[in-house]
Amino acid sequence: MKTKKRDLKRELILKTVSQIVSEEGVEKLTLEAVAQKAGISKGGLLYHFPNKDSLILGVIEQLSNHFVEGFNKRANDDPHSKGKWTRSYIETSFFGESDVNDLYTAISAAHFTNPEMLQRLQYEYSEIQNKIENDELDPVRATLVRLAIDGLWFAEMFGLAPPKSDLRQKVIEQLKVSIQEVK
Repeated sequence: MKTKKRDLKRELILKTVSQIVSEEGVEKLTLEAVAQKAGISKGGLLYHFPNKDSLILGVIEQLSNHFVEGFNKRANDDPHSKGKWTRSYIETSFFGESDVNDLYTAISAAHFTNPEMLQRLQYEYSEIQNKIENDELDPVRATLVRLAIDGLWFAEMFGLAPPKSDLRQKVIEQLKVSIQEVK
């Protein structure tokens, strides 16, 4: 029971970190701000995360684990082997259980506070890219789909003229079609 309560508190803290960074910006991420917004004492926060870097790393680990688990599950549940990893990347990115925007918020925070924290994500992305390149599809086309998805995320994350909802949906549908054409 104690472990479950500790896990729930940890989850609340990590969600609070994502919320602060996405709503107020990484410059507003402080231990005091997290403790206050999460409704816990600073000592309680420090029990779970001894510093700001550990907070950000915790968010990255949690969200990337959720993303990778969803990505692998979708691909493994796909009855068609050809293109399953690329389809899974599309589906997990836009329709996954985890909040991909929170993941990119955490990446942004890590990049600005401690670029070495990105090493885990770099490893996981290299694994994803390897699966996409060996997906029984043209590896160039499959990689273009992945990079288009990533570009859409970054445009949305940084407000770099992201497409309006109708156009965004058409872009996603076109990415799906481009994979279907090569089945």
